[in-house]
Amino acid sequence: MGKTARVPMSRLTALLATAAAGALALSALPSNAAEPVESTATTGLAAAFDAAAATYDVPREVLVGVGYTESHLDGHNGLPSQANGYGVMHLVSNDVNPTMSEATKLTGLPVEKLAKDTASNILGAAAVLDAYADAAKLTDRSDLGQWYEVIAKYSHSADAPTGRLYTDEVYKIIGQGVNAAGVTTEPKKVTPDRGAYATVAPLGTRTPASVAAVDYPGAIWNAASGSNYRVGRTEAISTIVVHVTQGSYAGTISWFKNPSSQVSAHYVVRSSDGQVTQMVAEKDTAWHVRSANPYTIGIEHEGWVDQPSWFTDAMYRSSAALTRNIADRRGIPKDRAHIKGHNEIPGNDHTDPGPHWNWNYYMELVNGGNPNPPEYNFTTYGTGVRVRSAPSLSASVVTSLPGPTQVWVECQVQGDPVTAEGTTNNWWSKLRDQGGYMTNIYIDHPDPKLPGVPEC
Repeated sequence: MGKTARVPMSRLTALLATAAAGALALSALPSNAAEPVESTATTGLAAAFDAAAATYDVPREVLVGVGYTESHLDGHNGLPSQANGYGVMHLVSNDVNPTMSEATKLTGLPVEKLAKDTASNILGAAAVLDAYADAAKLTDRSDLGQWYEVIAKYSHSADAPTGRLYTDEVYKIIGQGVNAAGVTTEPKKVTPDRGAYATVAPLGTRTPASVAAVDYPGAIWNAASGSNYRVGRTEAISTIVVHVTQGSYAGTISWFKNPSSQVSAHYVVRSSDGQVTQMVAEKDTAWHVRSANPYTIGIEHEGWVDQPSWFTDAMYRSSAALTRNIADRRGIPKDRAHIKGHNEIPGNDHTDPGPHWNWNYYMELVNGGNPNPPEYNFTTYGTGVRVRSAPSLSASVVTSLPGPTQVWVECQVQGDPVTAEGTTNNWWSKLRDQGGYMTNIYIDHPDPKLPGVPEC
């Protein structure tokens, strides 16, 4: 055990909800599809990445980086994104992104399999990236820095700045490494060769015009297509609506810039750091909640409703600051009657922000509070660290955490002795309650009592 830097509470929520994800088995491929190279070193999702990388000569770090950027390595049970993209690798079928149809042609696999079978989805993405690399005459495929323009093409972003936004995020993930859903990549120091993107100003570069365009001083201006919102308002603004994008930050921005999408929101918030992009002026009517559009302001949050790993503390705090600013400027009460989820607006069939959105935490932040209890945290180690409903080995296991994992500790209590890796201890750490999602949860670990952490 070691004392670590401060860790956001929302990351614990994400870990608790996703840590026990099971491995995905490789499915048999039809005879006309490329046969993946088998891996005996790993199983499940990790093996799928190994096989696809070897079959199509695409670096595993590139495949995992794209997959993590798109989905946090979750296929969402075959459900589509807002842009009609599917699976861990977000193979898309819309008027500007043909990666699904390209994957079908290249692998011989049917759309249904590419959409719903994870191993096939990863294989299809590798085939598309391989074809793009061939078209780019990429010869040294082991040089990760040379894949920049290939990855940018895979995104099929609406414009070059959004393409750079997407690809820079993939390279950020490659640089940090991944440890999620049983898939691990080591951090890689890579200097990307941006090629034609080297002269493209990164999205977020502020100009006098962009600074003047935003309503919220902390936002970046990047206008949605004029086909996706209506100029002006027919009603006074009285409600702020919280959304979850069902997709990535760059993908959502690109979708709102696509004239055929017929959808938009005023703001989009990034998961990793809370970056805010404004796409529609507040004085204009974004198309995000049907009949409620005239009196609402919409805030989209990068991620998926069924995957709380996207809901970081940085996102909560940034979004709450934005909501507080809007409410204060426009005289909107900062309460749940005026700050609502998409699912709470009459006449809508969406479920976002979903059961994992921590409304209690969010509203305390909106109202200027700091809902965090004392900030104690530590790092678990090993694998299969269990979270139980009481400090007893006979208590039910709520979930398991993939070590090493950083978690918050609210207090500690003595319970059954736990032994692991030669260490025995009977101090159990009570984890912070997850806003009603999980309560009274204790981590089963052999670490010694943290200094300064009070007893429950």
